[in-house]
Amino acid sequence: MPKTKITTEEVKKEENGEEIKKAPSKTPKKKITSGVLHVEATFNNTKVLFSDKLGNTLFWGSAGAMGFRGAKKGTPFAASKVGDVIGSKASILGVKDADVVVLGVGSGREPAIRAFMAHGIDITSILDATPVPHNGPKAKKPRRV
Repeated sequence: MPKTKITTEEVKKEENGEEIKKAPSKTPKKKITSGVLHVEATFNNTKVLFSDKLGNTLFWGSAGAMGFRGAKKGTPFAASKVGDVIGSKASILGVKDADVVVLGVGSGREPAIRAFMAHGIDITSILDATPVPHNGPKAKKPRRV
């Protein structure tokens, strides 16, 4: 599972000398209401990246970074776990809606988006940007026997 940073507790001193420990805050540095979710689903892995509308990366995750190894990285279950982590980070940031750009033909395309939507974030558009060859590679020369 993903590693989380543990921040130190802030300590404040009262006038009478007692120490009060304050728990670390989970408030984000900046509020973002909309962004772009990039899902790259290959046969071997699923990568999910969340950026703002200008294209600046806010956070990302992949099935390999989540701890899945080998053939398990390309499964829909691994993709849904990655989408769940990115969705929770986005909801903490205050995201209300997002556009989705999907690349690749792997099995994790839809589960990653569904897990992201489960955190109450509306999807405004889905764009399939999978590169498609328009002429293909050069054919082999005919075999001479």
